Amino acid sequence: MSRALTPRSSAYLSALSQQIEKKLQRALASSSQRRDVLQELFADIALEVDDRAKEIILSTEEDAIAPVEHGMNDPLCFYDVLADYYVQVPESGKPILDLIVKLWSQSFTCHIFTLLFHKWLFEIEIENSEEVHLRNSSALVQGATNIFWLDIQANTTRFKSLFHYLLEEVSFQPARLNKIPIQVQRDLFLLLSRFLIFYDSDDKLESFLKQFPPFPNAILVGGPADLFVIELTDQIQKLKVEPVLLHYLSRLIVLQGMELRMTTSTRLKTCLYSFTSPGGPMYPTRAVRHAAWDALDLLFPVGRYPRHLISLFFRLLYPWYWPSSCWNFVISCIRAVFLSLFRLIFSRFENPNQHKSF
Repeated sequence: MSRALTPRSSAYLSALSQQIEKKLQRALASSSQRRDVLQELFADIALEVDDRAKEIILSTEEDAIAPVEHGMNDPLCFYDVLADYYVQVPESGKPILDLIVKLWSQSFTCHIFTLLFHKWLFEIEIENSEEVHLRNSSALVQGATNIFWLDIQANTTRFKSLFHYLLEEVSFQPARLNKIPIQVQRDLFLLLSRFLIFYDSDDKLESFLKQFPPFPNAILVGGPADLFVIELTDQIQKLKVEPVLLHYLSRLIVLQGMELRMTTSTRLKTCLYSFTSPGGPMYPTRAVRHAAWDALDLLFPVGRYPRHLISLFFRLLYPWYWPSSCWNFVISCIRAVFLSLFRLIFSRFENPNQHKSF
């Protein structure tokens, strides 16, 4: 939801726009420093708004601060307020957009375009040729892909508001979704499928699958559920950040009961199984291996015990893993015994009369 502009906040955002325009002009004029300037500009607009700037931007009157509606726990970043500003004052964004087009092939240009104009692209009526429309919408998807990967690599959710906008305000809104070409719609849904779990939006999976656009190869790959799981499987195999991988594996319960093609189901099972063994090519940690086993047993309960027996057999072929396995087994047993004793003692203290003899 766009914030109402006061003269004070409008003047502040106008000054910010002028600074962005100057940096883009500087990048255009200096080919040797172009990449560094664009990277610096991207970092600036992705920064969280400090308290002083927030007081100005969110003020309803000259000296009053409006309550923050951005989100209870989500940071408010400069790109959030600038994206709203360019929807309310489109003429302020036109010089910046013209400079971005001239720098289109440079690194971080798509990132900057996506952060600043993701709302403008869907909420402003634009008379452009199909070629320009395709270029802008394709750049949006490409930029969003790169931006979300930055969040994964840093294990942060700085760009969560961008994801939620594309999910809830675009993919769930046919009037806005149909503003971009059908091929870009498909790319957008595949992108959202890869990051739905990362940004804690798996509770919207059922509604999301109902909005999937038609795919020309649906006969070969299956329906929306299959496409979602295929993209999710490919995403999991690319993850190298352990906390993020554990987050994905722990949330795969959302797939329980989903009707999938045999090939899709096998693909998911193979992906999970690859994380259950130590060593190459994945080299998963113990925490990842256990999370993968839990997900595998939950989603594919048939054949659970044979899988574990086969895994144990192959573990016996690698003696160098025996000491760590035995040590972890002993620690697990000791922990289980202590927990049992603790529960027993705690239950006796809770119900002292229950154990008295009559």
